[in-house]
Amino acid sequence: MSKNRNPFACTECGWTTAKWVGRCGECQAWGTVVEQGAPPLAVVRSSPPTTTAVRIADVPAEASRARPTGVGELDRVLGGGIVPGSVVLLAGEPGVGKSTLALDVAARAARTGAAGPVLYLSGEESASQVRLRAERIGALADELLLAAENDLGRVLGHIEAADPSLVVVDSVQTLASEHVEGSAGGVAQVRAVAAGLIQAAKARGLPVILIGHVTKDGAIAGPRVLEHLVDVVCQFEGERHSRLRMLRAVKNRYGSTDEVGCFDLTDRGIIELPDPSGLFLESAGRDIPGTCVGISLEGRRPMPTQVQALVAPSALGSPRRTNSGLDSARIAMTLAVLQARAGVSVANADVYVSTVGGAKATEPAMDLPIALAVAAAAAGEAVDSATVAFGEVGLSGQVRATAGIDRRLAEAARLGFTRAIIPRRGSEEVRVPEGMRVVRVDNVLAAIAAGHTPPGHRPAGHNTETTVPLHVVRP
Repeated sequence: MSKNRNPFACTECGWTTAKWVGRCGECQAWGTVVEQGAPPLAVVRSSPPTTTAVRIADVPAEASRARPTGVGELDRVLGGGIVPGSVVLLAGEPGVGKSTLALDVAARAARTGAAGPVLYLSGEESASQVRLRAERIGALADELLLAAENDLGRVLGHIEAADPSLVVVDSVQTLASEHVEGSAGGVAQVRAVAAGLIQAAKARGLPVILIGHVTKDGAIAGPRVLEHLVDVVCQFEGERHSRLRMLRAVKNRYGSTDEVGCFDLTDRGIIELPDPSGLFLESAGRDIPGTCVGISLEGRRPMPTQVQALVAPSALGSPRRTNSGLDSARIAMTLAVLQARAGVSVANADVYVSTVGGAKATEPAMDLPIALAVAAAAAGEAVDSATVAFGEVGLSGQVRATAGIDRRLAEAARLGFTRAIIPRRGSEEVRVPEGMRVVRVDNVLAAIAAGHTPPGHRPAGHNTETTVPLHVVRP
């Protein structure tokens, strides 16, 4: 057998090298280059199967039905609940609330009277520290078992002894196996720990929630194979100085990845927000200069987002362009369109654009609320507080069609808004909710003109407006 000239390989992309390096030369990942062996090729012979193949229609499916966790927003993201035997990886930045959410889920599952107790395994904190958190958030349940372990063998022993109905591991990077070389959190250890827990979950039909760390770039720490092995990968997001937390499914073998769960981080722990509009809307019912409410889509979920703009004279040679919660590139394009197509001059003014409540809305449909808010701020006027707007603004000034118009209008009507400025294109067959009047516009100039029409020009008793624009209230 010839000698292997490149004995080191990357576990992420397969790139090989003659000597060990800390960073892969192909995928630029750190700590993924390991020494590989050169086992001889073996001929695999057939062996008798342990089970008999049956028709797919005869396979029982009840054992794999999703079971609610007791947290509605988590069930929404998972696709109705957690599936027995599934492994869910919950990742997020330090301090975002992963452990608090997992402990709350474990306590609720323990109170529902499931088939067995719930086992919470902590590898980062002592049992007393976890107990103090549970007391603070009200997660003290009789059927919630707690253990602090760092060894994979002892963790598997706890699972066999307790025979739980749900296992939470905090976190997968803190566990290590004595049969694998390397420190806890390394590539080999994370792979071995994940494989052992997944094998136990599949053999027992036991749902497992793994908490994972993230790198400085926001990616899940450890080898990429960890994300391939688990069934569901959820990302827990949120700004450190904001109460809002959002849960997204990056991968889901049992449901859609379009749903988003909203949570509120308080002193009492993580509280789910079935209706998060209170965090994103400020001064409801008041007409404030330079504000406009838009309806953005997070996956399939419509989210109300209030855009605030401030246009002030600048004493600098290069005026400021400050943004918070929105896409800076789209704001710059919207300002250029307002300057060239609508005659709204902001070239010599500082422009500040922000969302309320720490919300993030980067989709193109937020272009129109940004344009209306900036135009109203430049004119010192206020768009009616009962109005919402959404639509993508092109460089030619046209307002393009956007997805989910029906869902956006339904959410706006549910929140009490009575008027909407929407794109004409793509809204011909849209069902308008009862009590909602819509203004269909073709370009950003028409949208701004719609906001400048006096109240007396609007006809009464009509459910849908197609040409009559919306009024603007002067402060």
